[in-house]
Amino acid sequence: MLGIAFALTALFMFVEFAGGLLARSLALFADAGHMLTDAAALALAWAAVRIAARPADAKRSFGYQRLRVLATFVNGCALLFIVTWISFEAIERLLNPVPVNASVILWIGSIGLAVNLIVFTMLSRGHAHDDMNVSAAALHVLGDLLGSAAAIVAALVILWTGWLPIDPLLSLLVCALIVKSAVSLVRRSAHILMEGSPEWLDQVELRRTLEQRIPAIRDVHHVHTWSVGPHETLLTMHALVSVSADQAVVLKDTKALLAERFGITHATIQIEVEDCVDKDCEQPPLKRDRTARG
Repeated sequence: MLGIAFALTALFMFVEFAGGLLARSLALFADAGHMLTDAAALALAWAAVRIAARPADAKRSFGYQRLRVLATFVNGCALLFIVTWISFEAIERLLNPVPVNASVILWIGSIGLAVNLIVFTMLSRGHAHDDMNVSAAALHVLGDLLGSAAAIVAALVILWTGWLPIDPLLSLLVCALIVKSAVSLVRRSAHILMEGSPEWLDQVELRRTLEQRIPAIRDVHHVHTWSVGPHETLLTMHALVSVSADQAVVLKDTKALLAERFGITHATIQIEVEDCVDKDCEQPPLKRDRTARG
């Protein structure tokens, strides 16, 4: 899927760049620039998917899943860079309009729209929403699809009215439409690379659930959660249990509850009977919450 999408995108990128030179159209140049980053994004996403499938080894005990997140971050940054460049070029064109060949823009923009629709449909059917890496590549293609549509509209307006500013104005509109999603992808991937806690996970609720559902657990602390890749969440924690508790049963029940309630299947749990063996074991947020409820 990603390989075919890359081939189609790279092939038409050269056609559109040549058309931009011939027609002197910023909309086509913008679209060609998008397609260049699209091709790179698709190639990177394709490589990341293949490499991420490799099994863990002695040097990388968690495997290569993080590579997909890194590919997302790089693709998001590249998209923001190209959007910034196109915006500056569009402002320059608004201040100093340049004649363009609207007929060439119309034909190439129409072909580009068809190619991008095919590629975007392929990526959407590949469940892009479930994979941050593929989502980043799909966003590149969506931006290019909008760019092709903008080129078509610009060509029609110029043919009918001769109004040249429509070309850079629509380029700015395309940039505005995709920048928010690009920032979101960069932010989400950077959060994972910084080993931040998954955004969907409420640690206060997690601790409260364990303490309420497993009677032997007196306190949960030192909770740390992070993601290796887009989907797998890892957890480490300390659980203070009563002296009479069967530690093996507590461990088994805790892991089962984490998997059932929070979808966490990779957890390292330290069982403690007396006091926490490390410093700074208290986690005030849950303490304050209990006081408020009391």
